[in-house]
Amino acid sequence: MNESAIRVRDLCKEFIVSHSGYASLKGALLWWRNRHRERLQALKNVSLDVRPGECVAIVGRNGAGKSTLLSILARVYKPTSGEIALSGRVAPLLELGAGFHPDLTGSENVVFNGVVLGLTRKQVAERMEEIVAFSEIGDYIDAPVRTYSSGMLLRLGFSVAVHVDASILLVDEALAVGDLEFQRKCLQRISEFKQSGGAILFVSHDMAAVREAADRAIWMHKGAIVNEGATEDVVAEYENSS
Repeated sequence: MNESAIRVRDLCKEFIVSHSGYASLKGALLWWRNRHRERLQALKNVSLDVRPGECVAIVGRNGAGKSTLLSILARVYKPTSGEIALSGRVAPLLELGAGFHPDLTGSENVVFNGVVLGLTRKQVAERMEEIVAFSEIGDYIDAPVRTYSSGMLLRLGFSVAVHVDASILLVDEALAVGDLEFQRKCLQRISEFKQSGGAILFVSHDMAAVREAADRAIWMHKGAIVNEGATEDVVAEYENSS
């Protein structure tokens, strides 16, 4: 239990932002001398660990680098430098509706996402009833997801993520969209996931959810870790800084 499920060391991420002002490739090529590129450092030497059976929350203002960190752990971005090590299957829930095809039905998207996250079609079929029941979207499971509300997308996305036998759960602001009852249901599932030895790293602006779910908290600002430690201590310092 001392070995980290998530291990990050000296992680840096830079994005190149072009200020050429041209919308077309042709314009950029013809006027390349006038282009100006800026390096945006989204993460600066970030190091952290999350152990099995632990839930760690990341707090901070918009632009702090929280979502970029989770995206790197989910293999959406490649780091500029540094090391990451993940022990076990990862279930990411990074963006509302991400990975859902709008013209496919809810059940078709469940199959697609379940397979992407490592299940076989047979395993998805065996869990379909439980996934739909947890999501509470009822007969809408047979409707195209483009007809879903944001809350319905959240419910289905979260339900798939917690039914794929993952050992690591990455959650970005998912709890902020659902209603109070579903938020409590998600928090209960997170508690069960921890008790089974799963590791959770989640980003949230909802300090009540952070206080309830997180064993530890990490405060990020402008791409760097400002403080980490006991949840109440870090959250209180963060709130007092606002």
